[in-house]
Amino acid sequence: MPIRITCINQFKIVQLYKVIKVICLCLLPLLAALHCSGQVTDYKVHANIIYRFTKYVEWPGNKQAGDFVIGIVGDSPLYEELQALTSNKSVGNQKIVVKKLSAGATSYVCQILFISQEESRNLKRIALLTADQPVLLITEENGLAKKGSCINFIIVDDRLKLEINKNNVLSRNLNIASELLKLATVIANDNVIANTPKP
Repeated sequence: MPIRITCINQFKIVQLYKVIKVICLCLLPLLAALHCSGQVTDYKVHANIIYRFTKYVEWPGNKQAGDFVIGIVGDSPLYEELQALTSNKSVGNQKIVVKKLSAGATSYVCQILFISQEESRNLKRIALLTADQPVLLITEENGLAKKGSCINFIIVDDRLKLEINKNNVLSRNLNIASELLKLATVIANDNVIANTPKP
């Protein structure tokens, strides 16, 4: 018996196609940044990827008002690169503001907190201090995804890769899109639970 495609079904197919197209277009810049990064010190790439995280991580309602703050702990070129990239950009209705924050601060009021390699020794203290807050912790040193970080940048074969500790992300009342998880090595606190995507 031939299948009849009604106008309603055609409309649903068209809408689904549009959604898939939008998702693919959003992922392309992130994929390009990850697979084309050959320079370890190119913080333009880091900045671009961190900005893309804002499209794949969802913060709770109380963090969706006021400025969207990206904090930088440590003296990193990422600060200037993020400022240049996010100038006049927003997350939803929130203006993106990039701030330098002290490693010895007693609180961190931000949505994203990047801890530079030189301040990695402070990760444990900062992770404990922000444990009950929806703050996405990002680091850049091997092994830190198992030590409190949510997303960790690592270099593998001269390419920038992502490690994501999904448990750490969820424990902070953050939701992370499956599309982003597929681009990373998913880390548990004791072991790897997904393989790094092939280049």
